[in-house]
Amino acid sequence: MFQQASLQFLKDLTRHNQKEWFEKNRKKYESTKKELEEFTGEIIKKISKFDDSVAHLEVKECLFRINRDVRFSKDKSPYKNHMAMYISKGGKKAVNPGYYFHLEPGNSYVAGGLWMPMAPELKKVRQEIDYSWDEFKKIFNNRKFKAAFNDFRRGEEEVLSRPPKGYDENNAAIAYLKLKSWIVSARITDEELVSKDLIKKVAAHFETMNPMVQFFNQALDE
Repeated sequence: MFQQASLQFLKDLTRHNQKEWFEKNRKKYESTKKELEEFTGEIIKKISKFDDSVAHLEVKECLFRINRDVRFSKDKSPYKNHMAMYISKGGKKAVNPGYYFHLEPGNSYVAGGLWMPMAPELKKVRQEIDYSWDEFKKIFNNRKFKAAFNDFRRGEEEVLSRPPKGYDENNAAIAYLKLKSWIVSARITDEELVSKDLIKKVAAHFETMNPMVQFFNQALDE
């Protein structure tokens, strides 16, 4: 669980996104970061019970920096208004599918799957969905999965307008073959963030995602 003070720090950072303010409030940042580190360590342990491919990970391999890369952005705000972690067998920088947690007051969520893979990985995943359609369909039609996540995210930038090369519009899996990312997510309320049951809830979501993550790992390992 997180302290209310940590949520307040992130709210204040959104309003005062400047280096001078950040330095004056660095102790609050360090306290929030420590909470996220402890939370991440506990979540790694929980995930390792059903996905031992992440058991070797250290916390630092899963946490994203709060500093923004502003080199190519018109928005020169130096800091993100959120903190986040990504747990996959290759760590946060790998192309592997995995489990994501986003900490942002009023907009926190868990997510998982495979985000915007490069062309070689994209091809492998589409082939696996096509070859193993019945298996893949069982994953997202599972009652528990549907109750938690409903369906894969379908933002405009994440879906092809036409079938990918080599696939017909009449393919039974075409709605999923057109995707460029395969991501599911579930909202986490501010009340849940400060609840003692947070770790249990987040771990349960990640366990529900696990068959999907394993499906994508299998596709990329072939």
